Amino acid sequence: MGLIAFLKTQFIVHLLIGFVFVVSGLIINFIQLCTLVLWPINKQFYRRVNCRLSYSLWSQLVMLLEWWSSTECTLFSDQATVDKFGKEHVIIILNHNFEIDFLCGWTMTERFGVLGFLLYCEGTRFTETKHRISMEVAASKGLPKLKYHLLPRTKGFTTAVQCLRGTVSAVYDVTLNFRGNKNPSLLGILYGKKYEADMCVRRFPLEDIPQDEKAAANWLHKLYQEKDALQEMYNQEGIFPGQQFKPPRRPWTLLNFLFWATVLLSPLFTFAFGIFASGSPLLILAFLGFVGAASFGVRRLIGVTEIEKGSSYGNQEFKKKE
Repeated sequence: MGLIAFLKTQFIVHLLIGFVFVVSGLIINFIQLCTLVLWPINKQFYRRVNCRLSYSLWSQLVMLLEWWSSTECTLFSDQATVDKFGKEHVIIILNHNFEIDFLCGWTMTERFGVLGFLLYCEGTRFTETKHRISMEVAASKGLPKLKYHLLPRTKGFTTAVQCLRGTVSAVYDVTLNFRGNKNPSLLGILYGKKYEADMCVRRFPLEDIPQDEKAAANWLHKLYQEKDALQEMYNQEGIFPGQQFKPPRRPWTLLNFLFWATVLLSPLFTFAFGIFASGSPLLILAFLGFVGAASFGVRRLIGVTEIEKGSSYGNQEFKKKE
């Protein structure tokens, strides 16, 4: 095992990464609060500044996937669709079956310079319990059953489509799977595990989606039936239809993280050295207590992405809300 591979398995390294992410996030949020004075002066400039600030935070997670674990992402689409990536405003629909599916979506949008938008029409992650209840709802409504997805929640989609007409030009449907039947986790990414993600991307011009709310909802249900068929094909053949594209990763996520790591870890190491050099048992115990609390916080932060610790939304409440 090389030095880099060894470091990726060490909890203290994970703790330092978590420290950089959390503290930089607090700093960025404070700066965003200060930029409120720009809103009455220039709203467009305010939005651009906050977009850059948000990128500086969320791209740190993208860095973990791209540079830390070196996970590979392959697109299955057509050249005409790929040529439009990053050149138009769109709504992206992504299946919500994995702990890091959002991170794969962020990674691909970052590679085309548009890290941001994403929509999970299911409203919650896939679990067997939620799937069973969801299919009971489908049966009660006379809708075809889905094997690999939950029934999409149509209201948010139809509202987004109605409100964004004139701004958004298309809907991108993305169906994600991992090779080798892997079920990756953020903890696995922190340990440097490399995964291979396959993403089937289909483009639907917004004018092809009905304006009527009920018709648009039916369009979405049909889309999810097609997504189910794509998942079935992938399970049987291990590949999605379409040409394969592997967009290169960009250096900005890595450079951004290295910037924050340099800014935040240098004073932290200096402070820690001073604590231990003081020889004071009280100070040392207080510092170790802080490290323990930080460790707990980082673990809770990672736990947010774990499927088994996800929200109860979509369980028994699913029937009542439908």
